[in-house]
Amino acid sequence: MVKITFMGAGSTVFAKNVLGDCMCTPSLCDAEIALYDIDENRLKDSEIILSAINKNVNQGRAKIKTYLGVQNRKEALRGATFVVNAIQVGGYDPCTIIDFEIPKKYGLRQTIGDTLGIGGIMRALRTIPVMEEFAHDIEEVCPDALFLNYTNPMAMLTGYMQRYTNVKTIGLCHSVQICSETLLKSLGMEDKLEGRKELIAGINHMGWLLEIKDKYGNDLYPEIKKRAAAKNATEKHSDMVRFEYIKHLGYYCTESSEHNAEYNPFYIKSKYPELIDAYNIPLDEYPRRCIEQIENWEKDKAAILNNGQITHTRSVEYASYIMESILTNKPYKIGGNVLNTGLIDNLPSDACVEVPCLVDGRGITPCHVGRLPVQLAAMNMTNINVQLLTIEAAVTKDRQYIYQAAMLDPHTSSELSIDDIVKMCDELIEAHGDYMKHFHLK
Repeated sequence: MVKITFMGAGSTVFAKNVLGDCMCTPSLCDAEIALYDIDENRLKDSEIILSAINKNVNQGRAKIKTYLGVQNRKEALRGATFVVNAIQVGGYDPCTIIDFEIPKKYGLRQTIGDTLGIGGIMRALRTIPVMEEFAHDIEEVCPDALFLNYTNPMAMLTGYMQRYTNVKTIGLCHSVQICSETLLKSLGMEDKLEGRKELIAGINHMGWLLEIKDKYGNDLYPEIKKRAAAKNATEKHSDMVRFEYIKHLGYYCTESSEHNAEYNPFYIKSKYPELIDAYNIPLDEYPRRCIEQIENWEKDKAAILNNGQITHTRSVEYASYIMESILTNKPYKIGGNVLNTGLIDNLPSDACVEVPCLVDGRGITPCHVGRLPVQLAAMNMTNINVQLLTIEAAVTKDRQYIYQAAMLDPHTSSELSIDDIVKMCDELIEAHGDYMKHFHLK
């Protein structure tokens, strides 16, 4: 029997989508589903919602079990075929609050803070020790399982698992499969969606739409560039940063403008405060979303359940398609996060890159892309530098690497002096308490 273990099952909406997809998939619909979390209330919410989906759309064929707390983690994983990871270590309160409020004291503003920047560094450093524990358990009780990581910071966590554990790991993000569709719809080019051909490669959240052609093979970029420039010049909208990427770098990027605004030194600048409004950049966006989700959860839960009439239609998330493809040998293409084993020629071999991958009964086979345009590789490297140094900090427990990761972060270094970067890192480490106990000064 197929067993799917979901780590961080208290991420109820995401668990509903991924596991609901599995229940809508013939080769997975009778799987054993193990829900693991350390939050009893959120785990119970997920169990209720997924049990209702199982009853309403799956004739009760899946077998759903819950596992609460670290003491039950190994049993949750035992014999798993697939492990889906969606944990958040430290939660909104206190950790996300700390990640935003302490940097703000130093004049460093963020939008999302979960993938790069000082927020991404801190999130990785408190998450990797938990991932290490997962890896030990997986190696012991389900060594052949495929680990599907959805947790951010994607490249840091996935890269750590791939380089320092024996767990078969793929990193997954939905931004790849919605990238070109989002772009074409926003520019009034919906008529080019059907049959389009594309190539996306780079790193997570900064994968590049290298090619986009219509079903007849015509290059769509000339028209995209013209319309994107006109839109940025004439109206305020939510994707202005990525349209500026098209103008200055020549290519569109996978992840949203609110994310990419903090992945570079160009837009959030205390010396140029007018840029925030000019490019419609939502500072403190992630805390704002967290507060709204927490406040609205009971209402949202009732809406999801809909008096027991909950249903589900298979989504575009990769997880169920990957599982189906491996079990049935039905080929499927994804954009996956993998080690750069000669895939992108002008990025380093220990980087975690996002490239097209073939999935079939043999597993996941990444595709060789070649060289990125020099300016795109350079942009990726500014992020890879931070990712590799953060992983080095997590593995060595050497505080100096944390300072260096922050010093090389494009946004942080463009705003703060080295002395302030070190002070900020020290204050963040102490504020995170036991989550960062490996880095406390003796």
